[in-house]
Amino acid sequence: MVLLVRRGQEPSKGLWSVPGGLVELGENIEDAARREVTEETGINIKIERLLDVADNIVRDAQGKIRFHYVLIDFLAHPLTSSVKAKSDVSEAMWVKLNKLADYPLTKGAAKLIQKINKKE
Repeated sequence: MVLLVRRGQEPSKGLWSVPGGLVELGENIEDAARREVTEETGINIKIERLLDVADNIVRDAQGKIRFHYVLIDFLAHPLTSSVKAKSDVSEAMWVKLNKLADYPLTKGAAKLIQKINKKE
């Protein structure tokens, strides 16, 4: 199962993704990951390992760069299980891997899930 959130704000408003967000000044990336998952879903996690690092460069219709994200994804296990959409997401839920095609995913989430599936 994968924990997905539906983005409630731009960029990617309305699309599904794994929880995440900005690293606060002085915060290490693992603390940021734990904080973002809790802020968006109410779930506390234990990080197991780094899964992937990738760029997500978003361009406008003229090709000008609007956003440049560095995505750092971890494999984590839930310490709590009750999911509730919070913060800047409109929905949050556990989704079975064989049901992921039913959800319009962000480009970054789709690439991450493809990489994970190829490794298994």
